[in-house]
Parts: sequence; C-alpha cells; structure tokens
Amino acid sequence: MPHDASSSPTGKNALKLLLFTVLLGAFAGLVIWCFLKAVAFGTELVWQVVPKRTGSRALTVFLPAAGGLLVGILHKYYGNYPDELTVVMEKVKKEKHYDYHPMFIILVCAFLPLVFGSSVGPEAGLTGIIAALCYWVGDNVSFAKQNTAVLSQAGEALTLGQLFHSPLFGILAVEEESQEAQSAALPLSKSWKLVLYGLSTAASFLVIGICNHLFGKAMSGFPSFSEVPISRLDYVLLLVYIPVGIVLYLLFEKCEQLTGMAAARLPVILRETLCGAVIGLMGLVLPIVLFSGEEQMHGLMEDPGAYTPWFLLIVCLVKIIMTAFCLNFGMKGGHFFPLIFACTCMGYALTMLFFADSISHAAFAAGIVTAAVLGAQLKKPLAASVLLLLCFPVRFLFWLFLSAALGSFLSQQLEKRRHDKNQPAEK
Repeated sequence: MPHDASSSPTGKNALKLLLFTVLLGAFAGLVIWCFLKAVAFGTELVWQVVPKRTGSRALTVFLPAAGGLLVGILHKYYGNYPDELTVVMEKVKKEKHYDYHPMFIILVCAFLPLVFGSSVGPEAGLTGIIAALCYWVGDNVSFAKQNTAVLSQAGEALTLGQLFHSPLFGILAVEEESQEAQSAALPLSKSWKLVLYGLSTAASFLVIGICNHLFGKAMSGFPSFSEVPISRLDYVLLLVYIPVGIVLYLLFEKCEQLTGMAAARLPVILRETLCGAVIGLMGLVLPIVLFSGEEQMHGLMEDPGAYTPWFLLIVCLVKIIMTAFCLNFGMKGGHFFPLIFACTCMGYALTMLFFADSISHAAFAAGIVTAAVLGAQLKKPLAASVLLLLCFPVRFLFWLFLSAALGSFLSQQLEKRRHDKNQPAEK
C-alpha cells in the first residue's frame, strides 16, 4: 500500500482540519483583497492624484526614484524581499519552512514596486506573504503544526488561483512537479491535499467576492478573448508562433542574466534608486510598458487599431527587458502578468503583418506565443495551459498545451546542453 494512503486524518481530527483550512483560506482571501486594494489606492495616488494636483510632470520621474530609494534602504538593512515565486515554492516544498519574522518588511517590499510602476505582477510577493502567514499559524497553533507544509501549499494554490482567477491553475502550479519533487513525503495523502486546496481556495474566493461586492473590485484582472474560428492558415502559422515564443523566452532569460550581472556590480541602495528612476523615465517615454499589464491589455484589446504592428513589437521587446531589469534591480515581484501582456502584444503584431483582418486571428496567435513562453519558463505545460484559459477560449486548450509542452521540452533540452557543456569545466 502506498505511503500516502495511510496518512489521512479521521473523525474529529479530519473535521477540525477541514474547518481550520476553510478559516485559513477565508483569512488569506481577506489579506489578498486588502493588499490589492491598497496597491490600487497607492497607484492612483502616485500616478494621478499627486501629479495632477502639483501640475509637475517631473514628479513622474521623481516619485518612482524615491520609491526605489525606499526599497533600497529596506533591502540593505532588512533583506532582499520579496522572494521570487519559485524560491517561495521551493522553500515550502524542500525546507518545509518559510521565515515569517520579517512579515512587515515582506509586505512593504512587495507593495512599493507595484505602486511605483515596476513591470512586475503581485503573485510573488503575495505568495510569500501567505506562506509566511501559514507558517506563523503553524508555529502558534498546536493543531496546525503537523500539517503546516500542506497548509502553506494550500495557501500558495489559493493565492495563485485567486490572482489569475483560475483555481485549477493554482492547484496545478503547486502539484505539477517532477517525480523527484513528488518523492518528498508530506504528512497527508494527495487526495487530502487536493481537498484542502479546494476548500481553502473556495473560502478565499467567497471572501474576496463579498469584499468586491461591498467595497468594489481590488483588481480588474486580465480581459478575455471572445470565441473565434481557427482557420487553416492559423494552424500553418503555428510554425511561426511557437518559435517566436521560444525566442522571446530566450530573450527574457538572457535579459535576466545580463541585468543580474549588472545589478551585482552596484551597491544595493543605488541599484534600486536607479531602477526607480528608469521606471519614471519610462513613464514619460513609453508608459504602456509599466505596471503588470492588466490595464494596458484592456486598452489593447478594446482598440487594437490604435497601434501599428511595429509599435506593438517594440512594446513587447521593451516590456520583456523592463521586467527582467526590475526583477534584478530590486523593484521585484512576479513575471507572469508582464509576460502575458508582452506576448499578447507580439501576437497582435504578427497577425497585423499576416492578415488583412487581424482582429479575428489575434487571440490564437497571442495564446500560442504566450503558451510557448510560459511553458518554457514554468516547465509545467499543463499548469501554463490552464493559466492561459484566464484569457483565451477553452477550445484553444489543446493547442495551448501543445505549444507549452514544446516550449517546456525545448527549454529543458537547452538547459541540459548547457549543463553538459559546462560539466568538464566543473571537474
């Protein structure tokens, strides 16, 4: 009999665990809503209210630079927070612990880059906050202690599911692991873990739904493409869209490497201040590449005719560069939201070049390019495909999965070749 089959709670313990999971999910949902609402308020204050009342465009540069300076001070004296999403998930899975003592610092360092226009999403910071919250509960509530790792993974799943409006993505992002990663035994069976993921996610969605109804939405979310037919030429152009996605992934990876090397040469406070100043300058020159991308994607989909294909191509490339730059220069966060927007710009640009009636073909192109990038980056093709149902029709699912799987396979082969190439030097 498999190990996890015997590790299921029974009777009162099972009921207590289920109730505790629902309460934890509800509280996590409240934390997520409050955080996102505060970000929306702060963003409006920094980018609209203050410049409008002062009448000074210079503040568009000064305020993000000041925000970067503040983040740099916090990083220098308290630590380089927030952790990237992969780091949070790896600590929870492998170390069975996530340090919650700097909770306030994690909150502030996750909050400031989003408010000051950094080209990042909220998923990394919020996942770290919820993981820290779960471990704090585990250390202070004796009943939860033995299941802290599982509860923390449930927290990750509900956070990702909530931010991307896709509960299934949250679960798959946590659970779609390699056989080696799955071998790390957890105190509960997989079926019980899935039940806990579902209950905590449902509770968080309920609480956030109530808050949205009473106080207004905290986050608009990405818009969805409507159903469109797929033509034969669309299928043929898979031979273009998938390679373009792989190239964009390689560009993002190279930009991360180069900006990481450049950032390592700079003192901490100077690095973040410089990042804030660049964000401010970009706000004057090309503001569409700032923030995580949801609002900008709404504008693109509402009036794609307002843009030329070459402009969208430039936006895509600059967005990728800015995201890597912000991640490594201290104004950190998640990269999923910016990459989805960048790839959507590329999808629109390609269809404008290939089709006279580009609008009806843009969804398929954008979906395939994005799936290739996220498949290569995540190495979890099913999770990447389900994530993209946030924006793209369900009937695209097979093609999204195919693109994500090819992206994942090719990126793993490239990593393997690099590893094999460097192996003699390591010896």
